[in-house]
Order: sequence, then C-alpha cells, then structure tokens
Amino acid sequence: MPEFKYRKSSYSNEKAECVEVATNTPTTIAIRDSKHPTGPSLHLHPTTWTVFQTALFKGQL
Repeated sequence: MPEFKYRKSSYSNEKAECVEVATNTPTTIAIRDSKHPTGPSLHLHPTTWTVFQTALFKGQL
C-alpha cells in the first residue's frame, strides 16, 4: 500500500472538524477524519474524486 501524505481540506474549520486528503499517488485519492488519523480512510479513484468535487461545487450534493 502506498504511503499517503495528507493535508487538511481548505474547507475545514477551526473547531477541529477536519477532513484530510492525500493526492500524492497517481491511482488513489485517500480521505480521512483528522480527529482519527489511524482510523479508517476512504480510497477513491482520481476520476471518482473529480466527479465528487464537481458535484459539490455545483451544489448537487
């Protein structure tokens, strides 16, 4: 399994309600809760991540 390098989402707030995203591997986008860094993470194909982001930005989710 690749080593993911997480960064906080620019949409995270000051109350520690943060999502972290790792985009450093070409085949997997990893997403986790910053409050539980050793907990489970969601792994998506980059195309799926792009579709998700597009839907968010368009207000479809």
